[in-house]
Amino acid sequence: MKKLALAAILVASQALALSAFAQDKSRAEVKADTASAVKAGAIPKGEANAAQPPAKSTKARAEVKGDASAANKAGAVPKGEAAAEKPAAKNTMTAEEKAAARAKRKADAAAANKAGAIPKGEASK
Repeated sequence: MKKLALAAILVASQALALSAFAQDKSRAEVKADTASAVKAGAIPKGEANAAQPPAKSTKARAEVKGDASAANKAGAVPKGEAAAEKPAAKNTMTAEEKAAARAKRKADAAAANKAGAIPKGEASK
């Protein structure tokens, strides 16, 4: 009895599954619908957003080039990636001042080492 009920359920589920895949349109009809949708612009191409068409310029090419040239002359257009960053301040120390500063750093390090303020090796952390 249980086997008969199980078999009936399997047959019914297979019939439902096959009817779910049935289509109303033929392959040719689907292709024709798709072609007309592409022509109408309803299907986006590539990664572009179909709902937002690209903006079209109302200026002539010569006018755009003139505006760009004027902006370049005025310095409004940054050049290169480094233009956005300010250059680092240059060192204005003389050679004698650099030598004196280096000697002071070395003396301070030697004094700290002698006083034991600088740990030696990795084990004495």
